[in-house]
Amino acid sequence: MTRRSQRRALSLILATSVASTQATPAAHADPRPAAIEAWQQSTSVRLQADGSLSDVLAISPNDVWAVGQQEIWDVWKNRGTIRHWNGSAWAEVPVRDATAAGNLRGLAAVTSSDVWAVGDGHDGLPYLAHGDTAGFDRVRPQGLRAGDWLGGVDAKSGRVVAVGSREKRGLILTGQGNSWTVQETKEKGALYAVAGGFAVGDTGTEPLIVHSSGGSWKSMPLPSIPGGYLRDVQVDNAKRAMAVGGVYRGPGQVSPLVLTWNGKRWREQPLPDSEARLYGVTGDGKGRYWIAGYDPARAAEPYMLRCEKGECQAIRGAAKKGRSSVRLQAVAYLAGKSTVWAVGHAVDTRDRYTDVVESFAPRTTTTKS
Repeated sequence: MTRRSQRRALSLILATSVASTQATPAAHADPRPAAIEAWQQSTSVRLQADGSLSDVLAISPNDVWAVGQQEIWDVWKNRGTIRHWNGSAWAEVPVRDATAAGNLRGLAAVTSSDVWAVGDGHDGLPYLAHGDTAGFDRVRPQGLRAGDWLGGVDAKSGRVVAVGSREKRGLILTGQGNSWTVQETKEKGALYAVAGGFAVGDTGTEPLIVHSSGGSWKSMPLPSIPGGYLRDVQVDNAKRAMAVGGVYRGPGQVSPLVLTWNGKRWREQPLPDSEARLYGVTGDGKGRYWIAGYDPARAAEPYMLRCEKGECQAIRGAAKKGRSSVRLQAVAYLAGKSTVWAVGHAVDTRDRYTDVVESFAPRTTTTKS
């Protein structure tokens, strides 16, 4: 397999099965709005060569977590990584496990001393880890088996929920400590993210959302969207949530998809015309949402959507010399600073990966990371 073919295959993994494309559609008009957040700067947590970040969460502006992987091209050296921002610098958090984690995809936290991460284990089993800034230990729930896959996690006091897939059906792992249960969805497909009792994914042909009710998970009625899929969900409360993903239109053709929940039904959100890929969503809990992604029409620019009151606008960062593309896979809102950090990776002209942390804030605000 050539390095370029490896890169294409890896993008499928990093973007949780969202395919990249070699086609370059015509550029579309997209002014940078002056009244909303603007790109501030691009930094890195300084992973080892060929590293990428998959998820980020902010407990506070001085307590930010990120996960991903490094040495992605070397099957023997490839390792998951956990990083922590203390307000002034990023530091690596040790994972205390001899079997080692592969790609880590998802993060959740109850407090800074109760943080969870999910991904792949090098032993062929899903990887679930729990810890704090001193380090993480692997947790081995009963009921998981080789071939299971975990993509997302949510944590509340006394209860952890991780979602993924098992034998072409959605998988839901629930519990904590030494008590865990495993459920499979009735629908075929996979689940990629979970939050606030909602888990999102797809059936292979249409979007899928399941909701926790009475101790079981049941699929919810959705608009008919052939080719649709969902990759992340942000839940404000029982009456307001947003799920993001895309719609496969044909070979190499994807259009963005956003669904909103009003407490009664899911509806499709109108979006600016583009072929952007949407991967992660966050919110301020007051009806404002930020969506991280990638726009192949302007691949070298960091790309994000901001949505409020039924309208969404694109925000773009500056293209940096030497970068051929930037893919932002997750985003976190830093309460108290009106700032969002989006993480992912940049690819240079030699197909080398570098992790990125892109900062977006009001134009009058200067952020440092």
